[in-house]
Amino acid sequence: MLNLVLFGPPGAGKGTQSEKLIAKYHLVHLSTGDLLRSQIAAGTELGQRAKSLMDQGILVPDEVVIGMIDSKLNENQTAPGFIFDGFPRTVPQAQALDDLLTIHDERITTMVALVVEEEELTRRLLSRGQTSGRPDDQNEELIRRRVKEYNEKTTPVAGYYSNQGKYAAIDGVGDINNIFEAICHKVTEAQQD
Repeated sequence: MLNLVLFGPPGAGKGTQSEKLIAKYHLVHLSTGDLLRSQIAAGTELGQRAKSLMDQGILVPDEVVIGMIDSKLNENQTAPGFIFDGFPRTVPQAQALDDLLTIHDERITTMVALVVEEEELTRRLLSRGQTSGRPDDQNEELIRRRVKEYNEKTTPVAGYYSNQGKYAAIDGVGDINNIFEAICHKVTEAQQD
C-alpha cells in the first residue's frame, strides 16, 4: 500500500499535485479539513464532538482527528493507498499517525515536501487571491504570517520523517508536469525500499 504525506507551505502547489497523484496512483485523499466537515455533516459522534469544540473556538484535539482518520482507513480497507494532505502538522501528530498505521499493519511510505521560497509563495497566494475569493490569500501580511507559522510549527515534521529515511524534498518551482514527474520518481524510489 502506498501511503504518502504531501507536505509544503501554503501556496507550494499541494492541491495541484495531490490531484495528479490521486489520479495516477488511485489514492484515497485524506484532508483533515474535509474529514472534519464530512463527519460534522454526517452527524457522527466524532463530528458532533468536533463541532462542539469548533463552536467554542477551540482547536480540535489530535485524538479526534486521529479517530476520523482511523474511521476513513476502516472504510477504505481495499484502497491501494492514501495521500495525507494537511496532516500531520506537528511531530506528536506524526507519531500518532505512525501508531495508528501500525495498528492497521501499515506505514507511511514517504513524505514528499514541495520546497518553495517565501517570496514565490507570497506571489502565488496573492495571485490566487485575485480569483479564489479567499480573504487569507488577498492580504500579504496574513500570507507572511501563515508561512511563518508553517515554518515554526510544521517544518519540524520534516525532520521527524527525515530521521526515518522517509523525507523527499522536491523543488516546487517550475513546470507542473516536471514537478509531478520528480514526485513520481521519489515515490517509486520509496516503494522499492
